[in-house]
Amino acid sequence: MIVGSTKENTTLEKRISITPDSAKNIISLGLKVCIEKNYASHLGIQDDEFKNIGVEIKNSSTEVFTSSNLITKVNCPSEEEITILKENTILVGMLNPSKNKNQIHKIIHKKIKPFSLELLPRITRAQSMDVLSSQSNLAGYRAVVDCVAEFEKAVPMMMTAAGTVPAAKVLVIGAGVAGLQAIATAKRLGAIVSATDVRSASKEQVESLGGKFLTVEQSEDMETAGGYAKEASDDYKQKQADMMKEALKKNDIIICTALIPGKPAPRILTEDLVKLLKPGSLIYDLASEQGGNSAFSEPGKINTINGIKVIGVKSLMNSLPLTASSLYAKNLFSFIRNLYSKEKKDFNINLEDEIIEKSLIKKV
Repeated sequence: MIVGSTKENTTLEKRISITPDSAKNIISLGLKVCIEKNYASHLGIQDDEFKNIGVEIKNSSTEVFTSSNLITKVNCPSEEEITILKENTILVGMLNPSKNKNQIHKIIHKKIKPFSLELLPRITRAQSMDVLSSQSNLAGYRAVVDCVAEFEKAVPMMMTAAGTVPAAKVLVIGAGVAGLQAIATAKRLGAIVSATDVRSASKEQVESLGGKFLTVEQSEDMETAGGYAKEASDDYKQKQADMMKEALKKNDIIICTALIPGKPAPRILTEDLVKLLKPGSLIYDLASEQGGNSAFSEPGKINTINGIKVIGVKSLMNSLPLTASSLYAKNLFSFIRNLYSKEKKDFNINLEDEIIEKSLIKKV
């Protein structure tokens, strides 16, 4: 059985789904691996690094698609790639089924079995495959690094002979994996950090990292059975806006990370709320590609409103492609190891396995 991978469109996506280390691990399962020529050369990883561990180098993506039983990707295949994929191939990647319905429909119609790793259940056995967590962790870190670069003041408190420079105040909206990493990174840099989340269970996590948790009084349960945030009611949104009015006046940097799986990002900062910030403040919106948590947020752009920078993030992992690829490839290997049966020497799509059942896209 052969696991194959082709180059992504590097103008949009610099990550790769198989690294030399993960290829070595896949081969150790008894599988073969093939990749397209110059697969990772844009990251400084040459074909010889793959050849030396037994990976076969194909001259074109078509050769990889037609000779492989399982294809790994970072993103959903393009229309052109779908036409080349052969029937009964297994496809594994971050396919984003809510955004790529037309492509997924064509993939299923071709009798290709698509597994989207964003759909993995939040269970202990799936932690090593959790692409959302591995990539979000990096996103939270990078968000703070980018904010510090754009913020035109010092972040930590500094005591000098000329006077004291106060520490910057950072508010993190959404205390999932990205938010928690942003809190930890901002604290390490000396900022005063607070955070808010619709899930009351996140309070303890925020406080364990040294952040102050801002609470919205509520009676409804805002957490799904899978541990994700769910969409808030109108009453909750109003209470949240009232709380934000006071918090925004006091903070210098706002990092937005709130997402709802399968839906557009919740709009938390309205135009009026944004304008409450002090001139020189900035908003960094990690959710901009999903619609944005903040008004004035556009993917890949920095908009300045009344002296306030609103930074819309686009393809953030392209700024950390080597680290992001390494983690993603490890997630993929764990998934492939669970899918492959050494005894049968075949991929075993056992729908009684919760990991396989939840991540397989059966219809759109």
